[in-house]
Amino acid sequence: MFCITLDSHDPFFNLAIEEILLKKRIEEYFILGINHPSVIIGKHQTLHREVETKFITENNIQVVRRISGGGAVFHDLGNLNFTFIKQCEPGKQVDFVKYTRPVIDFLLSLGVEARFEGKNDLKVNGLKISGNAEHIHRNRALHHGTLLFSTSLDMLRNSLRKDTSHYTSRAVESNPSSVTNLKEFLPMFRDIFEFRSGMMNYFLQNLPEADVYKLSEQERYEAESLADSKYRTWEWNWAYGPEYQFINKFEYGGHQIYCRLYVKDGTIRDCIVEGTSELASAGKKLIGCSIWCRIL
Repeated sequence: MFCITLDSHDPFFNLAIEEILLKKRIEEYFILGINHPSVIIGKHQTLHREVETKFITENNIQVVRRISGGGAVFHDLGNLNFTFIKQCEPGKQVDFVKYTRPVIDFLLSLGVEARFEGKNDLKVNGLKISGNAEHIHRNRALHHGTLLFSTSLDMLRNSLRKDTSHYTSRAVESNPSSVTNLKEFLPMFRDIFEFRSGMMNYFLQNLPEADVYKLSEQERYEAESLADSKYRTWEWNWAYGPEYQFINKFEYGGHQIYCRLYVKDGTIRDCIVEGTSELASAGKKLIGCSIWCRIL
């Protein structure tokens, strides 16, 4: 198995390189990476329902849709991402326990007892330290997960939307959990980069036929091209996903206002505003507009 430490902190590039290695290579990989502040949403999620779009815009936090399912997670320079890309047997592709077991063993070697709980979480003392997701491509499996080491928990909480009651959609919902950082359990590591080195060394020693691998210039070029054509685009990050409705009631100019938006493919297909004729007329002008962070 090839072991890769990503030197990029760009979440668009890092997700793109995973897809390149999954779909265009036949080798097996173990990857560790650290991203700049970003919210990574599942492939089948509604972005606005999961993300506090006003907050992330004001704080320059990127949002990126991944190819795997599951819920939204927050990344920053205190979070370590791990990825397995492996060949798999038909009928046995999806296996969260299989891919999180080595991570649990690594933490146990450091004296931290983590448990797999629910559908895809790792927890320590009942608090979440890791969310995981998978994607299957033919006979290959991509499993990736997070490890909260010294993440800003305030930024994490503020970046993910708490009240989703205004949104109606068949999209996959996130499953909020109480979280903690591993740093308080691992004083032997001064920072996340030491933690990453410790984890990589452990896997090099314990994975069968593990060997250090550096990305080729061709692989970097392919990943950068895919990042530009897909992962950095509005069409993939904001418009992709199931249609949804946004319904809200609020007071404006002494009037009680009712608003309903129907959004499909990132575009407002219908807008009803009741309460004043002025706002009703303004609402009709929104039909056909693309949804961006400022609108909701």
